Amino acid sequence: MEEKIHELIETTKSKALSSQSIRELTDLKVEILGKSGALTGILRGLKDLSPDLRPAMGKIVNEAREKIEAFIALRLSELEREELDKKLSKERIDISIDKNIPLGKLHPLNVIKRKAIDFFVSMGFMVSDSPEIETTYYNFDMLNIPPDHPARELQDTFFITDKILLRTQTSAGQIRTMEKVKPPIKMISPGRVFRSDEADATHTPCFHQLEGLVVDKGITMCDLKGILSSFAKHFFDKDTTIRFRPSYFPFTEPSVEVDVSCVHCGGKGCNVCKGTGFIEILGAGMVNRRVLSGCGIDPDVYTGFAFGMGLDRITAIIHGINDARVPFEGDVRFLKQF
Repeated sequence: MEEKIHELIETTKSKALSSQSIRELTDLKVEILGKSGALTGILRGLKDLSPDLRPAMGKIVNEAREKIEAFIALRLSELEREELDKKLSKERIDISIDKNIPLGKLHPLNVIKRKAIDFFVSMGFMVSDSPEIETTYYNFDMLNIPPDHPARELQDTFFITDKILLRTQTSAGQIRTMEKVKPPIKMISPGRVFRSDEADATHTPCFHQLEGLVVDKGITMCDLKGILSSFAKHFFDKDTTIRFRPSYFPFTEPSVEVDVSCVHCGGKGCNVCKGTGFIEILGAGMVNRRVLSGCGIDPDVYTGFAFGMGLDRITAIIHGINDARVPFEGDVRFLKQF
């Protein structure tokens, strides 16, 4: 019987190693170890042996079962791995890049936005994000914009409720920063803003702003002019000059409109600048004392300046885009130029 068991082990091992599928190996396992299997039959035959031989033969049969189960399990793991490799090979997706496919590029608006952020960061400004869905408290009240101001009218602003709206400027981010950060403060707040305008050559309901704020002891209009002059020379041309024109904004006092010498004619006068030699690019001014006080900053100790520019307008000036709708339309003929 012992010789028969040894022969069964070798035969089963040979068949297991030559099995080419999991199904074939499973059938072999049933044939040898199943209820009607060969080894099971030998185990049942132990009852016919004399009592003194049964323990030794029982041990041999159990060892045989362990050996057979071991090499069947080993072959099973090999077959499972082979089947998985075949399946993965059939289902493989070629994700290599076709060099003939043209690669996308940054939208011209994003190029200008990144360039502006890089400039101000190099000047020591931090970048601060704020919500696009704002409250009237931050969007109007804290910016010294009175309840009867035209900007609060439904035809000018996208209101969600009486107190919640799509922000009309990123100035709200300046208020949030001043509430959390004590002077000195140097920050910019870039992002999308929304106004209830019909889309035409000069207006879109969504556009991009970058606003900046500096608050510290001894800040003056000279500091504002120096920063904006450096910005203009960096963005347009080293010979670009700026000029301030008196204006009015509720959150700054005094307030100015900032013009740059025309980048197309060098200030000589052309159809782009309408013969004036200058193009308006942003608004600015010294932060209103009431705004500073509302944020818990003592206006007798600290002063500051703020500015806000339309990135869409600067993009249009640099690239000669004469319709504000064009950058939003996704026309490939337009985008390919960049």
